[in-house]
Amino acid sequence: MSTLQAITLDQVVDTDHYPLTEPENTRTRAVVARAREELAGTGCTVLPDFVRPALHEVLRQECAAIAPQAYFDVETVNVYNIDVDTDLPDGHPGRRTFERGNAFVARDRVPADALISRLYAHESFQRFVADCFGLPRLYELADPLSGLVLNVVRPGMEHPWHFDTNEYTVSMLTQGAEEGGSFEYCPNIRSAEDERFDDVRDVLDGRGGHLTRRLPLRPGDLQLFKGRYSLHRVSPVRGALARHSAIFAYSERPGVIGSVSRTRQLFGRVLPAHLAAEGRAVRGDRLLD
Repeated sequence: MSTLQAITLDQVVDTDHYPLTEPENTRTRAVVARAREELAGTGCTVLPDFVRPALHEVLRQECAAIAPQAYFDVETVNVYNIDVDTDLPDGHPGRRTFERGNAFVARDRVPADALISRLYAHESFQRFVADCFGLPRLYELADPLSGLVLNVVRPGMEHPWHFDTNEYTVSMLTQGAEEGGSFEYCPNIRSAEDERFDDVRDVLDGRGGHLTRRLPLRPGDLQLFKGRYSLHRVSPVRGALARHSAIFAYSERPGVIGSVSRTRQLFGRVLPAHLAAEGRAVRGDRLLD
């Protein structure tokens, strides 16, 4: 058993409310049932104060200390994260472009003893997250840069509307913005069989208020989200503080490594593992991105 797995989650997680090491506990089963219901209905659920409140400041400080190592590059993007010069018909929502100003601290720069690392690598946490998503198992990404990352949105920047590559996203706010930086999403605006371009275009054109929700998040809350089918964004950050959030990325199959182009876009570099894995990716659907 690794050192990380030997550390009890009681030190980090409020196990009175979330007894992760006891999957058959009545309270755990109730939490999992509620999470599954909300994920099925809106594609999102939040577990408040998942990390013990006494550790919120430690969580913030640890992530703030590594935030300066984020790779930052303002880039012109579209909601599908495909080349903005892709030949698309007039009126297609993929023709709309935005300035993406968020940045990422790569996995190899997150200390192994940080609270977010302890969570990400712990078997009980992984099993709990899989249960909430109704999956038999989840695997850490084999990618040496992705998997566990810190997302940094500096004042004046935003993470514009987009869809995730992964179907299942787990995240935790570690530092909120003074103003702005709200998480907004459109529950299940598309499916694996239907892109629903008209609805996506309405949101981008400001006519999709009826499709959009704003989700209050606080440091230490655990968010489970189906970002592959729900268009979402972080609104522009204002004030003196950057918005920091940890992203725990898992896969239903082992050995997943990001593409060379996407990895270079997010981190400004690739490693031999990315070059070796290029071309072996298997798509689970035929969506545009």
